[in-house]
Amino acid sequence: MDAAASARVAAVFDRVADTYDKVDVPWFTPIAQGLVRALAPRPGERALDVGCGRGAALFPLAEAVAPTGSATGIDLAPGMVAATRAEVARRGLTGVDVHLMDATAPDLPAGGYHLVASSLVVFFLPDPAAALRAWRELLVPGGRLGIATFGARDPRWEALDALFRPYLPPQLLDARTSGTAGPFASDAGVEELLTAAGYQRVRTTGVDVQAVFTDPDHWYAFSMSHGQRAMWDAVPEDERATLRAATTDFAEGLRGDDGTIRLTQRVRYTLAERPA
Repeated sequence: MDAAASARVAAVFDRVADTYDKVDVPWFTPIAQGLVRALAPRPGERALDVGCGRGAALFPLAEAVAPTGSATGIDLAPGMVAATRAEVARRGLTGVDVHLMDATAPDLPAGGYHLVASSLVVFFLPDPAAALRAWRELLVPGGRLGIATFGARDPRWEALDALFRPYLPPQLLDARTSGTAGPFASDAGVEELLTAAGYQRVRTTGVDVQAVFTDPDHWYAFSMSHGQRAMWDAVPEDERATLRAATTDFAEGLRGDDGTIRLTQRVRYTLAERPA
């Protein structure tokens, strides 16, 4: 396991915990809700959300398995864990717990869960294959796994992100997260990862998700509220204003007839089961 890589990811998501999924762009929540629907959790089941963030999948899971089931969330970013625990308390939920824990090798009981969900997480991990094997061991025989990853997206979004490319270190150009090469570049590639990790009945569904921004400043706030914050942080401080101006000009050119900026992303849901 690459501890340095895990620490970098945790630090980024810790910095954005307060604004993550909170900038008036429905994004992580509808993506996670789609994953939960695909997994079809049932009352009484024990569910695990790996990389739970602010609870986009955790809370729908908790609702679906209530009143007799349980939902556990784990995340490596302390800020995410603290915020999600606070939301659990605010809602007065029982049977829901959140832990600070590494997704690559969770310290959880083997065979303890009927289903494992992980939304937009696995491509950040230093060793996705090892993580998938570890998650398999957490499932009961016949238990279900569902992961959400990115598929193809609007070429205009690619062009906007390309403005960052001259500033980015190699770890931020990793093909696993870019979706242009490697196992996360296709449905078949992700399915092969799960099959190699010992899952069966591996299959993929997908949905197009649209992000809607009122103006370039709204896009900027969104980009600073999630993993893309790492791209801004990689830009030398004395060059950020220049890049901000360039992204603003580019985003202005993407406005539609209604004045908004609409960018589309294909989201892939890959489902599988632990052999019975």
